[in-house]
Amino acid sequence: MNRFLLCVVSLTVISGCASQANKIEPSYASSAAYGSLSCRALKEEGVRLSASAATAVGRQNSAAKNDAIKTGVGLVLFWPVLLFNEGNGVKAAEVARLKGEMQALERAAGQKGCNITFRNS
Repeated sequence: MNRFLLCVVSLTVISGCASQANKIEPSYASSAAYGSLSCRALKEEGVRLSASAATAVGRQNSAAKNDAIKTGVGLVLFWPVLLFNEGNGVKAAEVARLKGEMQALERAAGQKGCNITFRNS
């Protein structure tokens, strides 16, 4: 019984924790959506994407921190709390999507000769 419980807790810990935003890979996004935009419009869209990404990254990192705290408490005090870890879900998908869009915008800007780059998060 103890081995079974240890296995269940271990699997929950391994699979149930949210990742830090910098560990999430971008989803592919086509740069064609940005092809008709001017450099100025690309810059404005870049500002919008950057603000959205900053918000999404903050939410994802908060979820990762909360999961780490729950995991620590669960391992030391009360293992059923591990069942409530958020894991990588909608927040992580949003971060991946926004990272992909930012890469697509950078590609489109590069093709037009615009100087637009984003810092990695």
